[in-house]
Amino acid sequence: MKKMLTAMAVVLATPFAAQAGADFVEGDKTFAGEAELGATLTTGNTDTSSVKARLKMMQELGNWENVYLLEGLYKEDTDEVTAKRYYGGVQGDYKFDEKNYMYITANYEVDPFTGYDYKAVASAGYGHKFIDSGDMFLSAEIGPGYIYKKLDDEQRAILGYDNEDSVVAHGAMKFTYDISDSSRFSQLFVADYGDSFEGRSETSITANIIGALAMKFAVIVRYNDSPLDDKKSTDTETNMTLLYAF
Repeated sequence: MKKMLTAMAVVLATPFAAQAGADFVEGDKTFAGEAELGATLTTGNTDTSSVKARLKMMQELGNWENVYLLEGLYKEDTDEVTAKRYYGGVQGDYKFDEKNYMYITANYEVDPFTGYDYKAVASAGYGHKFIDSGDMFLSAEIGPGYIYKKLDDEQRAILGYDNEDSVVAHGAMKFTYDISDSSRFSQLFVADYGDSFEGRSETSITANIIGALAMKFAVIVRYNDSPLDDKKSTDTETNMTLLYAF
């Protein structure tokens, strides 16, 4: 674990020639991205370590705006794993005009502390940009979807079946506001309603430090109104990470 933290710190020290908080750009540039990393390491009387990493890539391809996202969270406390979550997602937006678009999205998440080996969600539907000015953005999406969750060995033995799946109504809302030339507030809501209700909220503030480097503070809340027995409905995650954009 310590070797992995050291390697990530070396990678993080490599600068990108870009501005933090990159987004889709008009003109010749059709690709942008963000990479962020946060890590802690405590040794001595208490041995703890944690890593939060995230990579977001954005691509313009004709009328398509595509987003690719990878996230990872890992925590250890005295050689015991206390949190482990891996997430991968992709979304393509086909623009009909400046305000309206069709989206197609899919994501895959591994979080063994929920009682599931993995969860996969896919959806397609309609999106609308209510505000898209220089310093403010607001969009919303809605459409049908499908969710599939694979139970882990313990839950399969208790419940007597292997998986749970459901057709869902999928909705998402994204809001960003540039507080100043060097700082941005972002709010994301994602919800899936089928046999149960599952939602995710991510609130963040990004502040540029120098050049390509920024500091990001984020609070993530995950909610499931029908968790498995002995599991909680709400998970919260608070992160402070360094962010580079390219």
